Amino acid sequence: MIRHPRPPVLLSAAVCIFSGVALAAPPGDLPFGAYDPYGDFSEDAEVEIEHLFLPWEDLLLSSLLDADEYALARDRALLVTIEPWTWSRDERNTPQYLRAGIAEGLYDENMRSICTALGTMNSPITVRWAHEMDDSSGQFIWAGWEPDTYIAAYRRMIDICREAAPNLQYMWSPLGYETMAEYYPGDDYVDVVGLSVFGLQPWEQRILGEERSFVEILAPRYERAAQFDKPIVVAELGYSGDEDYVEMWENDVRADHPQFPRLSGVVYFNQREVYPWPNGYGLPHWRVGSNVVESGS
Repeated sequence: MIRHPRPPVLLSAAVCIFSGVALAAPPGDLPFGAYDPYGDFSEDAEVEIEHLFLPWEDLLLSSLLDADEYALARDRALLVTIEPWTWSRDERNTPQYLRAGIAEGLYDENMRSICTALGTMNSPITVRWAHEMDDSSGQFIWAGWEPDTYIAAYRRMIDICREAAPNLQYMWSPLGYETMAEYYPGDDYVDVVGLSVFGLQPWEQRILGEERSFVEILAPRYERAAQFDKPIVVAELGYSGDEDYVEMWENDVRADHPQFPRLSGVVYFNQREVYPWPNGYGLPHWRVGSNVVESGS
């Protein structure tokens, strides 16, 4: 099953209608950010990173200027995830089409156009291209490739982006599985390593037989990432469960964990999941305020 891309209205908090809900970052000192399409964290001065998701086709580049203005007004850096597909449902959204197109240079101009626009912006920007490539679930059309194929594609795109915008930084962002190191593109192509950490209490209870904490899920992924001697960021973070479970995660994600000396930030995914959770658990709601569910549900 191929994951459907996020709809265009969710490009950034800068271009959405605010919900009127004012949220605060979890307690702690670790830098915190959010993918926040509803603007729930719009007034929180503790939020230091604004996360955007862009397709590299069918993109209105002028909307990036709104995102830049929004971030600058709040003294936030931008984490820009570029997803190599289109928001349209057509034959372009297949692994075979994407692999061939990258190798043939079909998408060079897509990457160049986006990075040229990013290079004109005033916010500090980190580009995250084709994330979670170590995932074999079918969620992304760029994931589960042969490592050499993915590495060649990644390097090609980062080289194009650097030429268009020399002032950007780059995040290589696996999910964090055992095979992640096979996809490492080399120190020259990575400024920071991103990881993903999600906790779903009902699934953990029924499938794993026990609940897991933020530290328990992050620890093995962090260990795999630490070998590259780069700063590490949890680029996508979410948790859902009963009040006690959510409170446990809230108090943990920004705490000082001496075992994670390279951890330099966490970025919350403040939206409902867009790809079905395994074992029939549907689309968990990570959005703060909607992520508290009744025990056992």
